[in-house]
Amino acid sequence: MNIQLYLERINYDGNVTASLDVLSKLQVLHLMNVPFENLDIQHQIKIDLDNLFDKIITRKRGGFCYELNGMFYKLLKQIGFVVKMVSARVYNNVTKSYSPEFDHMALIVSLNKDDYLVDVGFGEFALYPIKIESGTKTEDPGGTFRIDRYNNKYFVVKKKNEDGEFIAEYNFTKKERKIKEFYPRCNYHQVNKESYFTQKRICSLPTEWGRITLTGTTLKITEKGIVKETKLNDEMEVQQVLWSCFGIKL
Repeated sequence: MNIQLYLERINYDGNVTASLDVLSKLQVLHLMNVPFENLDIQHQIKIDLDNLFDKIITRKRGGFCYELNGMFYKLLKQIGFVVKMVSARVYNNVTKSYSPEFDHMALIVSLNKDDYLVDVGFGEFALYPIKIESGTKTEDPGGTFRIDRYNNKYFVVKKKNEDGEFIAEYNFTKKERKIKEFYPRCNYHQVNKESYFTQKRICSLPTEWGRITLTGTTLKITEKGIVKETKLNDEMEVQQVLWSCFGIKL
């Protein structure tokens, strides 16, 4: 893999030593330059988890968790980070239950005897690594997070809501997984009508002052706490927004 092209894709021009500072910079720049999107799924284009470089780096597209974290894993591994893919189960606040194993891919990076949760593929989430330390609050531009233990088996990452409550995002273990283990669930999210990703188009990026998200035909721009929503009239306007806001040309 050509690391230099990858770093140019995310606008990173610093050193590439395996340190927390470098990891933090790589993560936030990845999030701000590589969109979280499901456009291939919406166009029924099969996602190949073993060949992501062309899509994400060469063609400057985005992807969802298996693609984004799968690609970021390769970058971190080649730089020299001690990193592993882990399975995560997403929390459903309506049913008060967790999704099946492998429903989400996250990363764990080990640095100086500490482990950090790293995730560039979960939509509105932390912009920087979260130290895996039970009960400790982490302040991040993306919110306030806390990692707790769950059933003495899982770690669960929680995010503080507007009422001051910490609500689960997903749970995970530290068991290392291989990319092939994610294939069945990745396929499910591409074809099953009950999957969130098959139901409507989504493309999203955090910005310096907030976030910009296209959901279906609605463009939502959040800037310094102010939200502006615009309904797009047709597919031509959608394509214009994809290019002007996300740098995506289908």
